[in-house]
Amino acid sequence: MDEHIIEAAGKCRVVVRDGNVVEIGEPVITDCPLARRFACPVTEMTPKAIRNNIQNRIDSFGMCTQNRELLSEEPFVGFGASEVMSTALSRRFIDAAVIACDGAGTVVITDPKMVQGIGGRMSGLVSTSPIPDIISRIIEGGGIVPDQKNALMNPVSGVRAAHDAGYDHLIVTISKPEDAQTVREEDQDAIIIAVHTTGYSDTDADMVCTYADIVTACASKTVRERCGPSALLQAGSTVPVYALTTQGKYLILLRMAAIENPLYVTHAHLPVHGEKSPHPLI
Repeated sequence: MDEHIIEAAGKCRVVVRDGNVVEIGEPVITDCPLARRFACPVTEMTPKAIRNNIQNRIDSFGMCTQNRELLSEEPFVGFGASEVMSTALSRRFIDAAVIACDGAGTVVITDPKMVQGIGGRMSGLVSTSPIPDIISRIIEGGGIVPDQKNALMNPVSGVRAAHDAGYDHLIVTISKPEDAQTVREEDQDAIIIAVHTTGYSDTDADMVCTYADIVTACASKTVRERCGPSALLQAGSTVPVYALTTQGKYLILLRMAAIENPLYVTHAHLPVHGEKSPHPLI
């Protein structure tokens, strides 16, 4: 069955089959400033608005279909995970990124444009089905798809596939906190970025603090409370991104150097809370 499950804006569970949104749940938050800036904005956190946003992604760039666009140079947010990873790849600070892709599962990508094309347009992928055309185009673009039969999402399998291909310096995105630990045990030097953290428990946030290098706060209260004070650098305040290690800090600084817009930098006791944030924090 061609089925793709996403936790979209508001961590709302969405099921896509054959290019159509067929199921949609209830969002767990009521407002997100970032979602208001989407190409198809979610100004009101309702199932209908989220359905429209996901269907727009399907129709405009083929998300979860064989028409999926895989390449992009357009930054969607200043310090998003895909923007940080694509910058690190283009600066040759890392060899490859291990990320999740609709229609392919865990993939190993070496092209900065493909990292941005995949990751900048997809967040909260829970599970996916293999789409042969997407898989073949990833491989043609120099990427690796460890599980072409099932498109399973398993970051450790991505790390192993990357190592087998001769890539030593990796960035890995994870959403499950326990994956941060297993990836760290597999590769002590991997740079780990924790994403999709809304709803993390205290234990989840503590695990990410222990094993990750960068964490996006999303609408997580516990990440702000437990990871924020440990951060070496914070990027943004509406949806903060925390660098937890020296490697993570360096990546954020690399991204800062690549941004053409003016930046304001200052010392501060972290975390710094912005005037706007997702609501409620959970």
